[in-house]
Amino acid sequence: MGLKKLGVVKDIVDSIGMGISYAYEDLVFLEHNALLLQFAKDDNTVIVHRNREAEEPAVSEAVGELKRSATAHEMTFVDGSLYEMTQADDENLRIEFLPAA
Repeated sequence: MGLKKLGVVKDIVDSIGMGISYAYEDLVFLEHNALLLQFAKDDNTVIVHRNREAEEPAVSEAVGELKRSATAHEMTFVDGSLYEMTQADDENLRIEFLPAA
């Protein structure tokens, strides 16, 4: 798992004016939930998942900025899948990764 790279990922996210709201296991939740980051098996690679409900032009621009900033930090951000997040119960969220169309 890439927790040792969480500080670098935070720097990358901060550099484009976004913030991290929560990190859990291999997932990094960004503020506003438009994107969800997931550490890949390779510690220098992060998968960028897009919220199905996010507005596409803004999300595409943010992903491009993340990828450019990641390169400057000697990391690679790659496209992932769409996801949906729903409230499972009072304390838990349910994340469902959607198959490619």
